[in-house]
Amino acid sequence: MKPVVALCSALLLSFSFAVSAAPIIIKYSHVVADSTPKGQAALKFKEVAEKLLPGKVEVQVFPNSQLFGDGKEMEALLLGDVQIVAPSLSKFGKYTKKLQVFDLPFLFDDIEAVGRFQNSAKGRELLASMEGKGLIGFGFIHNGMKQFSANVPLRTPADANGLKFRIQASDVLEAQFKTVGGNPQKIAFAEVYQSLQSGVVDGAENPWANIYTKKFHEVQKFITESDHGVLDYMVIANEDWWKGLPADVKKGLAEAMSESISFGNKVALTEDESFRAKVIDENKAAVIKLTKAEKEQWRKAMKPVWAQFEGEIGKDLIDAAQQANESK
Repeated sequence: MKPVVALCSALLLSFSFAVSAAPIIIKYSHVVADSTPKGQAALKFKEVAEKLLPGKVEVQVFPNSQLFGDGKEMEALLLGDVQIVAPSLSKFGKYTKKLQVFDLPFLFDDIEAVGRFQNSAKGRELLASMEGKGLIGFGFIHNGMKQFSANVPLRTPADANGLKFRIQASDVLEAQFKTVGGNPQKIAFAEVYQSLQSGVVDGAENPWANIYTKKFHEVQKFITESDHGVLDYMVIANEDWWKGLPADVKKGLAEAMSESISFGNKVALTEDESFRAKVIDENKAAVIKLTKAEKEQWRKAMKPVWAQFEGEIGKDLIDAAQQANESK
């Protein structure tokens, strides 16, 4: 009897060890290509996390809306179907109105100003603005400043009148185009190329990385180098999942996340100009460079949107963003 008991105990111990040794599966889902800054950051997170926590975690990266489109990824995160996503900042409206500050048109002069604001005390506060609602923020990943595109040249605000523009689900972006007479259409990112190609919409707004990697320049005749807004992402995790992780795993993942976000932002800064050059070199869409006076016309036409959403965002955040432009 004793040998049987000993054998059973050994088997139970072995099974227990096997279960405890099974790596924690972490699904990181996003909607863009691997070659974009966000895509590169996700792959870097996998590399660093698995290096720091060998055998303890397995990171599975799913790009290009393979698991969920940008309209479903937040829901999937809250349901626990994935553990990490990095939605664009426009997607957080139902959780906090403060992040709408990043959608305000012509608020930031350049991507460096965006970075200064995000690293300021006010900017860092935004990462914790959704705790208690199932989400926890780790940091911001740049994807570059946004450019207008259309099948007609957009040099002045009047040129946008009557055109249909694809937008993300954002009240600010809806107001942005309506204020110049445009007709905004909320369309999932995975459907943008087809929508532009088929004429469902006349134009869009995207950073150079998305324009090139998603080939939007092949289905648009003109791209206006407006730098009118920012398309950035916040890397977030399911709050309950994160808080339930072992302390050592949490520490390693936090370190991997910090390194991956820093890496993604370096990629964004170095590749933005590269993607712009590739679009120009392929010459499939004419790139329009606005004069200072033309850009000021757009800014003046769209600035009323700031006042429209000041109550929801907070004057303090808008002021802090403007200060980031001045602290060069």
